[in-house]
Amino acid sequence: MPMAAAALFSIAPQPLPKTPLPAGRPRAWYETHNRRLKAMRLAIALLDTGVYHPSQAPDRKIRTTAERIGIHLPSDTTCRMVRTLIRYGR
Repeated sequence: MPMAAAALFSIAPQPLPKTPLPAGRPRAWYETHNRRLKAMRLAIALLDTGVYHPSQAPDRKIRTTAERIGIHLPSDTTCRMVRTLIRYGR
């Protein structure tokens, strides 16, 4: 039985291939889309570190998490989005 379990976990998960964004949208749409993706990545990283409530995620903690995972520093708007995702993800 342990041999079967080892065989299941020997394959590393592969990231999904990226597809290009649709053309012809206004610039604000692309900015909002990228901001949401960044907020989701930060929210996931914070949840992985044990931050489960928006009150545990001040701007400083979000920005240090962004530095740690290699993302450009988020704006105040993105920090608010991160807290909103944490709030409504429960």
